[in-house]
Amino acid sequence: MKSKDIQDIVLSKYLNGDTPTKFFRDLSGGVGLATIKRWCQMIRQYGSIELSSPPGRPRIARTSENIRKILFSDEKLFDIDGIYNSQNERVWTVDRADADKRGGIKEKRKFPQKVMVWPGVCSKGITPLVIFDEGTVDHACYIEKVLPVALKYGNKVFGNDWIFQQDGAKPHQHHLTQQWCLNNFPSFIDKDRWPSNSPDLNPLDDSIWDELANAISWNKVKSKTTLIQQLKSSINKVRESVVFESCASWTNRLYRVYQNNGNYLR
Repeated sequence: MKSKDIQDIVLSKYLNGDTPTKFFRDLSGGVGLATIKRWCQMIRQYGSIELSSPPGRPRIARTSENIRKILFSDEKLFDIDGIYNSQNERVWTVDRADADKRGGIKEKRKFPQKVMVWPGVCSKGITPLVIFDEGTVDHACYIEKVLPVALKYGNKVFGNDWIFQQDGAKPHQHHLTQQWCLNNFPSFIDKDRWPSNSPDLNPLDDSIWDELANAISWNKVKSKTTLIQQLKSSINKVRESVVFESCASWTNRLYRVYQNNGNYLR
């Protein structure tokens, strides 16, 4: 049986409400279960099984409607030393010694306290912030604390038609994490389809992390507790226009990375 015939059968069975496992049994191993599940994801996202691309054009095109339905996500560590903006934080004096007396030195701790946070972002806004005040995150913690937040938010703003994105961090790639995503999300970009080490593609890395960091009143951050308080309040100060524009420009960055042979853009 030709591959196209198998694809037509899978599409027909999917529309009839059959499960990937039933497809696999009915086809008697004519195609792998993982392939069938991937095809089902394509049907949910595009309405068909898309395996080829038009001549001369990379297979990265998604409709603008589908792009607006992607919930991007990421984690980041913040420490209590914060950020220093040399343009905004100036001390005007006649010499260096006087500047130092007036607070012209920005001191950094050798081992500052840190807090890891996770948000999801999309064209509709930002999810509630998940804070990991215990430090590192393993797959069990990620499944328990993050994925239900993403699922609840995505279903609230998109209904049952949206796509979850996560990067290639180890907790995300764990087989239990991948299985949870497969079982619960309407669709998700699995570990084999999102490029590793790709900060140019994620809207959070593109501009939203910077927006959050600059919204924090760092002069009020004196401890881990006050850092968490500032993170919780500052996430609401991130401008909607920044979130929307960064998500909307995702395909443009994706195409530029493709043209740059997968290398960093900056």
